[in-house]
Amino acid sequence: MDRQFNIIDCFCGAGGLSIGFENVGFNVIYAFDLDEKAIETYKHNPKYHHGPAFVRDIYKVNKKSIEEDIGHVIGDIDVVIGGPPCQGFSVQRRGNDKDPRNNLVLEYIRLLLEIKPKLFVMENVGGLLSPRGLPYYEHLLKQMGDAGYIIQKRKLTASDFGVPQIRKRVFIVGERTNDGSQRFGFPEPTGEPPKTVRDAIEDLMDKTEGDIPNHKADKLSDLNLKRIRAVKEGQGRDSLPEDLKLVTQKRNTTHRHLDTYGRMSWDQPGPTITARFDSFSRGRFGHPELDRTITLREGARIQTFPDDFEFLGTKVEVAKQIGNAVPPLLAQKVAEKVKECLGGVSHE
Repeated sequence: MDRQFNIIDCFCGAGGLSIGFENVGFNVIYAFDLDEKAIETYKHNPKYHHGPAFVRDIYKVNKKSIEEDIGHVIGDIDVVIGGPPCQGFSVQRRGNDKDPRNNLVLEYIRLLLEIKPKLFVMENVGGLLSPRGLPYYEHLLKQMGDAGYIIQKRKLTASDFGVPQIRKRVFIVGERTNDGSQRFGFPEPTGEPPKTVRDAIEDLMDKTEGDIPNHKADKLSDLNLKRIRAVKEGQGRDSLPEDLKLVTQKRNTTHRHLDTYGRMSWDQPGPTITARFDSFSRGRFGHPELDRTITLREGARIQTFPDDFEFLGTKVEVAKQIGNAVPPLLAQKVAEKVKECLGGVSHE
């Protein structure tokens, strides 16, 4: 029988990372997030989440508070996982570089230094390695390196690992070692043809929310209904006829957000599912064929959440939970390599 490894999931959200790790036998002893609805969702799905989850602010989380929450000493923790909210590093964000959300990375580092897991995993946007985020990454390298961790980083593209989505995220893994040897290795792309939007959601076209949870689409305004009917599969707002273009679009034809007001392509992986994928105006989130945005469930499918995983909250709250999650299948690929590193048996 495989040894069970204990993990803590920080900024767990609805639990994409947790699902991936639990799928290969990890035991989540504690998960937390500041988003109340996300924690409700986490606890609402005991088939996939077996450990306790709490609404907590990381600024107030420490080893003692964790032990008070769960009612016992946590002992040695094998792995700490987490994706500190990353909007402050996003290359699409405008404004001052000093975004207070960036400090959540520093708090994550503080917690790692206190808990001293054998290994940690941090997921974030590529902007963490841009000029805006690099000082925080360098701080992590210094602090965790001084504490005896070997740090590796890699940008993983979800579609390389069976996820029907072009989603690129940075994964940073640190392993505590006494002899300086490196054991962890990132998963390599499967080499198989990428999964497509058609693979993920075509069978949902004639389903309703009564058939499957969260299968609900955004109601389009009359104007946006005209816009979605004017664009074909795979097209974006640059294909809109002149009378349906936005005022800002007419003024600035070089604006970078050309994916807004667009439809997905059936036979390509989907675009990155964001926290506002429920809105036609926020990206290429129109259904390839039907005159609507993709539904919440279709977004969850593209993120590789199981169909019986039910999200709680309003449409906007659920979209945020889905869009902010690490795709469970990608998390599982990373978890398999973490397990190998710790001396467990891979489930590949």
